[in-house]
Amino acid sequence: MPMECYMVLNSFAQKTTIALLCSICGILCILENSLVLYLIFASPKIRKKPSYLFISSLALADVLASIVFVCSFLDFHVFNRTDSSKEIFLLKLGGVNTSFTASLGSLLLMAFDRYVCIYRPSEYKVIVTRKRAVVAMAVMWIATIITAFLPLMGWNCCRLNSACSELFPFVDSKYLSSWICLVMILLLCIVYTYVRVLWKAHKHTVYMEKRQSQAGKRNAKMRMDVTLAKTLVMVLAVVMTCWSPVLALMMYSLFVSLTDHIRKVFAFCSTLCLVNSMVNPIVYALRSRELRSSLRKTSSRFRKKMIASESSPTPEVDSTLKSLPIETICGDIVYNTHMNLLKA
Repeated sequence: MPMECYMVLNSFAQKTTIALLCSICGILCILENSLVLYLIFASPKIRKKPSYLFISSLALADVLASIVFVCSFLDFHVFNRTDSSKEIFLLKLGGVNTSFTASLGSLLLMAFDRYVCIYRPSEYKVIVTRKRAVVAMAVMWIATIITAFLPLMGWNCCRLNSACSELFPFVDSKYLSSWICLVMILLLCIVYTYVRVLWKAHKHTVYMEKRQSQAGKRNAKMRMDVTLAKTLVMVLAVVMTCWSPVLALMMYSLFVSLTDHIRKVFAFCSTLCLVNSMVNPIVYALRSRELRSSLRKTSSRFRKKMIASESSPTPEVDSTLKSLPIETICGDIVYNTHMNLLKA
């Protein structure tokens, strides 16, 4: 089909709505994830920890996703501009696939990090080292880039003279099905890992309920398990809510001929992936004590520059920062809690 057939947003209201959604979510996503990257790399202590390297990888992928997706999506669906060649279009599409797939890959690395933290807390620092974290991130990004740019390197319906996707111009249906399988495997691994972590937290809650002799201590530790459970349920809910509609419509397009109405629904559902990138910093990064402490330091320095006061921190700021222990993501929520299981 010609590229004009994929431009299904034909009314001014539809274009305006999706332009506002993409612009607002894109700007917020860039600001939030850029702040996370700054807070991580501005602190020498934080940026050396593997957990925060995974968070920085996630933030970088989400920044790229917001920039590449918003620009290419609005250019195609709102301004109805066709590229001069299929190579340019596939280059843009490869950038979008790279950023979103790398975002899911980073989520999987973070899930594995928390899994090791829960099940082998005493060996966490030995298993998850900075060097291994960097290697894992490099392998993930290289594999993601190669997979995303396969259509540009020749796996497209024009060169192979095969069936084209009804959702993406020039994309081979077999490549689309392979990419869907990859994304579903990543999502299933993320869900499986967090379900195991939730089960471990549940077992610990049951264990602590039986220790009637230490009621006060038990209640405090059970609150930590409840916090962990709420966080992980939020993680799973956000990931599945944002990705399920898009994947379902992609799979549907492989077996059934699509109408323009379904293509319009897919265009609006695609913005949910951008919403996921916007929510990630709140769910993963800004709930960390160390990043909140770094944010307080940054805000304090900014305020002092604005009022041209002394460069040394005020006593109030010092006492606030000292009251926040420097811990890893693992220690932030679950390390002390699940060490009790090992002792028991």
